[in-house]
Amino acid sequence: GFAAVLAPVLYGLWWFTTPVRESFTNRSATSYTHVYTDPSSGEEGKFPSLFDEASLRLSLVVPAYNEEDRIEVMMDETMKYLESKSFSYEIIIVDDGSKDRTTEVALRYVREHGAEKVRVMTLAENQGKGGAVQQGCLHARGEYILMVDADGATEIKDLDRLITAMEACKDAKSGYGVVVGSRAHLQEKAVAKRKWYRSVLMHGFHFLVKALAVRTIKDTQCGFKLFTRNSARVLFANLNLRRWCFDVELLYMAEQLKMPLREVAVNWEEIPGSKLRIFEAAMLMGRDLVVVRFCHTFGIWKMNDGRAIDVKKSQ
Repeated sequence: GFAAVLAPVLYGLWWFTTPVRESFTNRSATSYTHVYTDPSSGEEGKFPSLFDEASLRLSLVVPAYNEEDRIEVMMDETMKYLESKSFSYEIIIVDDGSKDRTTEVALRYVREHGAEKVRVMTLAENQGKGGAVQQGCLHARGEYILMVDADGATEIKDLDRLITAMEACKDAKSGYGVVVGSRAHLQEKAVAKRKWYRSVLMHGFHFLVKALAVRTIKDTQCGFKLFTRNSARVLFANLNLRRWCFDVELLYMAEQLKMPLREVAVNWEEIPGSKLRIFEAAMLMGRDLVVVRFCHTFGIWKMNDGRAIDVKKSQ
């Protein structure tokens, strides 16, 4: 009888503490080095560090896991948009240990546009979307860094609005600033099309986010977020969650550090082919939300400011 009670309790504890344990057993995110291939010369180049000086205006970081079917549409639209602009840019496609031909498809764009503009970072094993975004951002060259989904759910031209908001809000002294794309304005329309239980779970999640973590942003989960280089240095070097809710942890840290934070409405459409299992996702996201608040409140996860991270880098 006692064992029957104890077993589920212990399992529950083990399950609940998974992200905390992983944050201590995972290899430090800042310790990885990556190479990219330049198909024109056949040579490999080493990705630079986020802690180097910026050498471009904008970096786009695209986490991609088994996206061979969806990434082309997104890349075609994105390249067309960027080529029409006057600023310098790069796209870093992070293949998060895909089992399909994501890397091969992505390399086509490197051949077409050159390794100065498009680079593919292939992770040996799957790290989770947060881990993939983190690795891409930690090796980006841009003054501004945009994380953007491989499915092209957000219209890339909305980046204009994010950049305008960033220019207006970023802190001149610290160089901090975070602007997130938001689908909050699309809520009423979306609810009509959605299964009732999805709406229930979503409202529950939003309530928890606001209660536990992020007060000022309505839509924490849109995959279209712009960071200044200084903000990215602090946030991505300190990010602990690599799978669920990493967005919430980033924004939680940004709020705690009083970084200027803005939310900008973007055009968004649901792209078929999502790999999300809704009930499993709800459980894991609920858990990770509580973990973010708990670990940051009780100092289990400490935030180093940029100076402390620079020390790590030079060791």
